Amino acid sequence: MNENELLAKTIKRELNNRTPVVLISIMNLQGSTPRHDGAKMIVGAEGKSYGTIGGSLIEAAAIVEAKKVLVAKKSRVMMFELSGKDATAPDMICGGKAEILLDYIEPSDANREFAGQWSGAVASGKDFFIFTHLGGTAENTRVLGHVIFIPDADVSSSTSLTKDDIERLKPELHTVSASSMLLLGDTRILADRVRKLKTVFFFGAGHVAVPTAQLAASVGFRVVVLDDRAEFACARRFPEAYNTIVIKDYSRAFTGLDIDEDSFIVIITRGHQYDRVVLKQSLNTSAGYIGMISSKRKKAAIYEALTAEGISKERLDWVHSPIGLDIGGETPEEIGVSIVAELIKVRSEQS
Repeated sequence: MNENELLAKTIKRELNNRTPVVLISIMNLQGSTPRHDGAKMIVGAEGKSYGTIGGSLIEAAAIVEAKKVLVAKKSRVMMFELSGKDATAPDMICGGKAEILLDYIEPSDANREFAGQWSGAVASGKDFFIFTHLGGTAENTRVLGHVIFIPDADVSSSTSLTKDDIERLKPELHTVSASSMLLLGDTRILADRVRKLKTVFFFGAGHVAVPTAQLAASVGFRVVVLDDRAEFACARRFPEAYNTIVIKDYSRAFTGLDIDEDSFIVIITRGHQYDRVVLKQSLNTSAGYIGMISSKRKKAAIYEALTAEGISKERLDWVHSPIGLDIGGETPEEIGVSIVAELIKVRSEQS
């Protein structure tokens, strides 16, 4: 489960159980930090936390203050400044500042609807925005409401923003890469952009695929596993997968698949001939990443065959093969770490 799924699931569960939560959001950062503007976590009514805004002193302080907010039942903004010995602590902002919103969310009908929309937006597989409508001054901030906004979708009338308000905000949304503060009349909108999950298609469900798929899912990829053997491509072997698909044969492996720029293709079938067939089809897609497990000899043979079939050298050079970062791994688990490390690297470069 990726972090956004965790937060959406947690806030929906807690509010449906009639218990309030504090949604902690980094509004502004100055200095270096493990997280970024828009990073979020939740503190529940029992004091348990979910997610992270970076750990160490800044997170510990935010959790302490969130517990106070639960008692006071009132949102507020927390200013955190590091200087002197605090600035030398591990993973801290080097002499910088953090502005953090402690958003008290009670289990009202409107807030439960917001939580449901958040979960639905995550499940939709689309990019979306979380709008937090803020009133008052920076020193005395009030949370007026929340909106989950999926571009080209309707906006719930139960929020504090009207459809006309959303229309006025739309032209500014292209400037929001992660989190930004937008002005709306005499109020402010904390706009957090949540990008849809990247989907990794694993072609081959053998011994390397099992730990690799598990790792990929654990770091926030949506996992789809395909194989021509039903006993391999199944939920029992891949419980973390979004979907497992049994194909008739690899020559038609892409039938019915929605492959776009946010798709990652990992080719780890049980044979060279299948790898070549899948790679050829992969190169006709718009996938944002294609990787194939191989030795240098196997790669040369497959590339030679595909070049003879008209595939350009430039297109083949774009493929990550041998797949994964070179960490000297040998076991399926170690190979899985190297592959997923490369997937994370490419994902961060694309964002």
